[in-house]
Amino acid sequence: MMHSSTDTQVDKLDTSNDASRSRRSDDILPVEEAAALLKVNRKTLYEIIRLNQPRWAVRFGRSIRVSRIALLEEFRSKGGPALGDHR
Repeated sequence: MMHSSTDTQVDKLDTSNDASRSRRSDDILPVEEAAALLKVNRKTLYEIIRLNQPRWAVRFGRSIRVSRIALLEEFRSKGGPALGDHR
């Protein structure tokens, strides 16, 4: 089978920068890990997500994933509401 230059470029993209790919996948957390990051109870974080439907939490079927970066930005922001406040 012959490989074109496009195939070679795709292969390079797939294998280059594995550390970057790993770091990106660490930016999406299950609720359990997000709760541990914030040092809050898992059930508390589920309740906050249920009541507020924040932009940093996304539901995929029955599971919820949290954007680590967006969560920390909101947590650290000074002018916004607290994580548990109703908007």
